[in-house]
Amino acid sequence: MTGIAIVGGGLGGLTLARVLHTRGIASTVYELDTTPTARDQGGTLDLHEESGLRALAEAGLAAQFRAVAREEGEALRILDRDGVVHFEETAEESGGTRPEVDRGELKRLLVESLPAGVVRWGTKVTAVSAGRLTLGTGEVVEADLVVGADGAWSKVRPLLSAAVPVYSGLSFVEAHLSDVDDEHPAVAALVGPGSMFALAGGKGLIAQRNGGGRIRVYAAVKNEDPDAVTGLTDRARLLDVFAGFDAGLRALIEESDETLIPRPIHALPVGHRWARVPGVTLLGDAAHVMSPFAGEGANLAMLDATELALALAAHDDDESALATYEAALFPRAEEAARESAENLEACFRPDAPAALVEQMLAHTAHH
Repeated sequence: MTGIAIVGGGLGGLTLARVLHTRGIASTVYELDTTPTARDQGGTLDLHEESGLRALAEAGLAAQFRAVAREEGEALRILDRDGVVHFEETAEESGGTRPEVDRGELKRLLVESLPAGVVRWGTKVTAVSAGRLTLGTGEVVEADLVVGADGAWSKVRPLLSAAVPVYSGLSFVEAHLSDVDDEHPAVAALVGPGSMFALAGGKGLIAQRNGGGRIRVYAAVKNEDPDAVTGLTDRARLLDVFAGFDAGLRALIEESDETLIPRPIHALPVGHRWARVPGVTLLGDAAHVMSPFAGEGANLAMLDATELALALAAHDDDESALATYEAALFPRAEEAARESAENLEACFRPDAPAALVEQMLAHTAHH
C-alpha cells in the first residue's frame, strides 16, 4: 500500500484526511497554498445536520466545532430594492439546526486535528495520472489512490471526465466591511446577525455577517460575459449598476473596504458523472461545482469526504470502495446541483424577491 494522495487542502481534502486518520488510514494532502491562512478563506457557512455536521461528528470534531460556531448566524432577511423587508427569520425560528461558522475557523479545526506532515503546504501538483503525481519540484509521488479535492478547475478531473465548469450567466463582486458595529452601525443593523438578500430585477446585494465584526457582501449581477464583471470592481461603476437601490443598501458597497473582487459564477452540468477509472476519484467542487444558491458546496464536499473515507475503511479493496462511494455521490450531487440552478433562477427573476420569499415561507411552513 503506497497510500492515498489527496490533491487539494480545502475543506473536502482536509475532512477526508481527518476521517481516514480516525480510522487508522494514512494519507497525504498536497496543497498549493503555503499556509492554511495564505489567502482569504471565504465567508461564513451554515453546516447542515445530514452533511457538514455529520462529517464533523465522524471526524471526532463536533465539540471543537460547537466552540466556534455562531448559532445566531442562521438568521435571514429578504428585502426588495427599497429596503422593505419581505421575510425575516431569527435563528431560533429557523430551528437552530444549521449553525454558522467562518470558513477559516473550520479549516483551522481540521488542520489542527491532523498529525504534522499530513498536509504538504506550498506544493504544486503539475501533472496527474492514475497512481502518480508529479510535483513542481520534479518529485514523482506514487499512490494507490489519487483523490481530486482540488476545486472547480480540478487537475484530476480530466482523468475521469471531459466536463468543464460553464459560466452561469451570473457574476458576483465581493466586498468586505470591517468593525461594523462601531464603524458602520446602520449597515450592521440592516444586515442583522445572519444573512440578508436584497433582490430586484436580475440584481442583488447579498450580505452575511462573519465573525470578528465583519460583513461580507456579494453584489450579484446578471450578464452574458463573465469577463465583464472585472469592470465592476470600480466602485463608482458598481454603484451605477445599483443606482435604483435604496441608499441604505448602497452603503454596503459605498462603505466597504478598498478592494472589490470579481467572482463570475461557474457550474458543472447538472448530473455530471463519470465511468469508474481504477485508482482515481473526485470530491467536492472537483466533482460537482455549482452556484452557491443551495448552500450545499462546502457541506457536500465534507459529506463526500466522509463517505469516501468510510467506504475505504469498510472495504478490503479500493475499487469496491470507490464504486460504493460514487453510486451514492452521483444522485446526491445531481439533486443539489439542480436545486442550486433553480434557486439562482428564482433569485434573479424580474419579480424578485417574490420567488425566494415564497420558497422561504413554504420552507417555514414545513417546520
